[in-house]
Amino acid sequence: MRIRPAVTAVSLATALSVSIPAAAHAADRAGSADTTFSHVVVNGGKDLVLGLTTKKTVTITWTATDPDGIAASWAYLWHGPNTDDADGILPHYPSNGTCTVSATDPTTATCAVSFAVDAAKDLHRNAVAGTWQVLAGAQDGTDDWTEIDAAGTAHLKRLARATVNASPEPVRKGGTLTVTGRLTRANWESGGYTGYQGQRVELQFRKKGSSTYTTLKTVTTGSGGSLRTTTRARTDGYFRFRFAGTATTGQATAAGDYVDVR
Repeated sequence: MRIRPAVTAVSLATALSVSIPAAAHAADRAGSADTTFSHVVVNGGKDLVLGLTTKKTVTITWTATDPDGIAASWAYLWHGPNTDDADGILPHYPSNGTCTVSATDPTTATCAVSFAVDAAKDLHRNAVAGTWQVLAGAQDGTDDWTEIDAAGTAHLKRLARATVNASPEPVRKGGTLTVTGRLTRANWESGGYTGYQGQRVELQFRKKGSSTYTTLKTVTTGSGGSLRTTTRARTDGYFRFRFAGTATTGQATAAGDYVDVR
């Protein structure tokens, strides 16, 4: 069911700030077809990567334009097949934000809304990891209003962790090193970190005294996210596993494990 936000008409003759009312579930478009939304950015364009207890303040910014001016505008995140059947909304109770309209261009407003996300309270299903949509809405100066369900996107991902251990230590030059580790990710349903199987992970090496890692090979995680491979010991340095991430899971890099080659 669509609920029109209640707003108070404001004068657009001078620069001003207006409160953004909380918005409810909405279909693709309603009311005036003249309002457009652009420059929609969530979290500064960065992925939202959340662990089990991550607390984060998220900001959505956008521009709303209408020939009759912008009296108010609002936005929030949703996930699911459509807004009527959304299985996730952030924030749960859309909060107020602000828009600023310039006296030199009363048809356009730059807007922002910020809200807190608490993974322990707000995320209980792994299925909501992935692409979320931004619903943006506005009311123009003549009291017509518009809401767009997919004005922008955001990527909400599960936090991943990687470990590494290279042995034996020390090792003879030219000898065989066995490098093991594990790739896990936050499981919002179980409340722990569980193995991420079937993922491609890079084994990288950094020579002692250097600041640059080089990829030696790619390894695929096994049962429980386990990692195991071998490589030749050529010089002192650090080994690590690096996971680039997926559409639902953030990237992860293990701390380098130093090996003394003799």
